[in-house]
Amino acid sequence: MINYGKQSVTASDVEAVTEQLKSSFLTQGPTVKQFEASVAANSNADYGISFSSATSALHGACAALGVGPGDIVWTAAMSFVASANCAIYCGATVGFVDVEPNTGNMSIEDLKEKLHEASAVGLLPKVLIPVHFAGQPCDLEEISRLAKQFGFKVIEDASHALGATYAGEPVGNSKFSDITVFSFHPVKIITTGEGGMCVTNSAELSEKLTRFRGHGITRDASESGAAVDGPWSYDQIELGYNYRLTDIQAALGISQLKRLDSFVSRRNEIADLYQELLDSSEWKPLEQKSSRTNSRHLFVVTNDLGYDARAELYGKLLRNDIQANVHYRPIYRNTYYARMNKYNPADYPGAERYYASALSLPMYFDLEDSQVHLVAAVVGS
Repeated sequence: MINYGKQSVTASDVEAVTEQLKSSFLTQGPTVKQFEASVAANSNADYGISFSSATSALHGACAALGVGPGDIVWTAAMSFVASANCAIYCGATVGFVDVEPNTGNMSIEDLKEKLHEASAVGLLPKVLIPVHFAGQPCDLEEISRLAKQFGFKVIEDASHALGATYAGEPVGNSKFSDITVFSFHPVKIITTGEGGMCVTNSAELSEKLTRFRGHGITRDASESGAAVDGPWSYDQIELGYNYRLTDIQAALGISQLKRLDSFVSRRNEIADLYQELLDSSEWKPLEQKSSRTNSRHLFVVTNDLGYDARAELYGKLLRNDIQANVHYRPIYRNTYYARMNKYNPADYPGAERYYASALSLPMYFDLEDSQVHLVAAVVGS
């Protein structure tokens, strides 16, 4: 079976984890801090705060920006449910922005239109969460301009986009946003098994995120105001969660991060080969925008033939021992959100058009050229 996605674990990764298991720290030790510093440096950001998953990192990012009951958070209509759930966890209301069917990324035109409409009735979002879909960054400069104009904060959901660049700079540099979130799930660019990270240039947000993922506890007496009982003293000053990454996971992350450039390079080689082999096919890859490089978390193809054609191709691939996937079902189509009776699929024509035919073909570092040829041959047959 050719998987649609899969981690690449080497002997060096195994050795790094084994050495950590032999060390004094399995969690809450120095390796976590080393991993956080490495990811932050790779992203040209000042601070990295690790989490147990990208979902918990998104939750933490919303909380750090003060999202709560009565607030509104917007995200892309086409994403994994975590991009919206993080706002619900904080008691906020979620709204969706349509996507470009040719990229899967947030539609700037729809965003502008919705912002002007929301401004007129006093219902602007407190936070916007654009999603760098499949590894290609959104139009961050325009999103940043709109954030300044309409007064909202920005969390980049870069779960797909570690190693990607926008305007010549790495995603996560926080030039256009307040916080960026990465994922280290096994099918992502690098893995820690499960795990995520927030990167930011704000010392204040870094402190809030650190407390949030550690039960809301601080050992800094200046933050507490409570009596200091001794050098062991700590104080819970707000509600937080146990969202910590372990040193075992961090050791794997450090080892994996050393290969980030090769991971991204190979994924782009695979994408280029797919595009060459599918050039005359009715199945077309997502459009690559200029001034952005793509980390190629996913390789998605679409056409204008709709659900039946996709189902037929999905079945044909499966019969040839090739696993494909669909990323994603529009969030508002999920029963939990549909029960709210406030999201009309007709309001998101881009997401509907994308979802009607999109299919993710196998994409991972260890995928061989011969396997790419096999996949492309089945797609084109």
